[in-house]
Formats: sequence, C-alpha cells, structure tokens
Amino acid sequence: MVLSSISASECPAGKTILASSVAKLYASEIQAGLEKLGRKPKLVGFLSNSDPAARMYADWTAKSYLENGFDFELLEVDKEELEDHIFQANKDVSVDGIMIYFPVFGNRQDQYLQQTVASSKDVEGLTHLYVQNLYHNVRYLDEASTKKSILPCTPLALVKILEYLNAYNMHLPYGNRLYGKTITIVNRSEIVGRPLAALLANDGAVVYSFDVDGVQKFTRGDGIKLRRHQVSDIEIPLQDAAQVSDVVITGVPADSYKFPTEYIKDGAICINFSTAKNFDKDVKSKASLYVPSIGKVTITMLMRNLLRLIENTNVN
Repeated sequence: MVLSSISASECPAGKTILASSVAKLYASEIQAGLEKLGRKPKLVGFLSNSDPAARMYADWTAKSYLENGFDFELLEVDKEELEDHIFQANKDVSVDGIMIYFPVFGNRQDQYLQQTVASSKDVEGLTHLYVQNLYHNVRYLDEASTKKSILPCTPLALVKILEYLNAYNMHLPYGNRLYGKTITIVNRSEIVGRPLAALLANDGAVVYSFDVDGVQKFTRGDGIKLRRHQVSDIEIPLQDAAQVSDVVITGVPADSYKFPTEYIKDGAICINFSTAKNFDKDVKSKASLYVPSIGKVTITMLMRNLLRLIENTNVN
C-alpha cells in the first residue's frame, strides 16, 4: 500500500510531527481488514504491575481498539498467576490476540513470559519464532511468502514513522532503503531498542546503539548468505555518534534524562518513544523534524498485527 508522506518542501526546520498524523494513514487499511473479516477480533491484555506507564498503555489500547471496531479485554491478574492465565487465553478460541504489559517481574522472568504466548496469538511479535525471524532478516513464515512474519509493534511503529518522514529512500531496492543513513538509538532493551537497531541495520543503515552497558554498532551483512545484520562492541562518545547521525531516537524511561541538544546534527530527525520527555524544549533549534511521542502509531501497529495473525491463520 502506498501512503502519503512528508515532502522536503513540507519540512521547515523545527517542525513537530504528531504520531496521530502517521497513525491515521493506516485507518483505511485496518477498516478494510475488519470488513473482510466480518467480525470483531478480540485482543486480551494482561496487566500485572502498578507501573503508571503500563497502565497508560493499557488505557490507550482499550480506547483505540474499541473505537476502531475491535473487541478488547483487560485482565488485571497477580503476577504469580499470570502464566496460568496466558495458557488459558492460548486455548480460548474466542481470543485472537494476547499482549502483556511489561514489566511484570522486571527481570529475566519477563523474557520467559513472552515465550508462553502462542505464536499464533502473539500480537507483539515477541515470541522466539518472530524474534528469530527479525534478527535473521526473514520476512515470511512460509516458502511461498504468503504469511508475513510479525514484527514487534513499537520498533515497527518507529520504522513506519521514519518511512513517513522520508528517511527511507523508496528509489532504492527493498531491504536497502536506509543505505547511507546513520542512526543513533539511546535504548537497547530487548523489547524495543535492540530489535529496532536490527531492523534499521537490515534496511541498510549504520546504527549506533547506546545503553548503560556501552555502545554497539549495527551494520548490514554482506552477501546473499549473510543477509542478517552484524553487531560489534565499540567505543564512541555519544556526541561523536550523534553529530554524524541523520536520525536520533531515544527511549530512556526517566524524566531526569535529556539528550543534549548540542549533540544533534543540524537538520537531523529526532524521535522519542519513551513516556518521559527525553529531548529539551530547544530540540527544534537543531532538528528539522521532531516526533515527541509514538504511542498512537504503536497501537495502530498492534491492530495491524492482530489482523495479520488472523490472516496468517486463515491462509491454507
């Protein structure tokens, strides 16, 4: 599907781009999918923590799903009982999709919980099947290329935003449309930052991935057999990476963190996916385009993923 995007003439320096502008481009695709299905797909969300950000995400999901003709049920369960509830939802034929609002335990147990969701209902794309496909740059589930693999919704939302902002060069071959772009990401979580770096590198970008443990450089692999990205541990100051980056993406969940405006390359694209505001108010003095939040696009990708799960199930 061809979507409208921002042209250079529409991008004066310091322009703020709202997530709603990107999300609404997918409204007709989602409605067409619902009409074709002929029923309301059901998503079940599990909330087992008191994190305000998780609660906000759950509320946004419920509001958006119900407004757009989906069925949504939020189940608040004790974290020690969550696994049993997930298994029940896996077996429930009335449930089309399952998501968990993390963190639950805040440790490796959360990674285990991701794997308890049936891949056929994994709307977030976090089970091993989809994660392996993402990291190995495998885009389909079958040899006939009729079933698209599910991508994690937040990294996918960031990709769609970058497409909208013309960071992707649509004149280049598919899978290489970020060739020549350098991107800095401040976040390397297993749910967003790391898979995002892999996705962008698989599309041809050089990605500097920062977190508290250091810096990694993601680049595209060379050759047909080496189609997945390459990762190396490097030492580079954040300032040096940012000043050569066409895009800076932040996702630090702390109100105290602010990305230094003076590090930003003139004319860069800046995107924040944290619930905290990671950029100072003067970000647009350096950035040509600034996206302060992405929540509405993330939820739109959740809807799109749910429809794709059902479509994959229905393909013979």
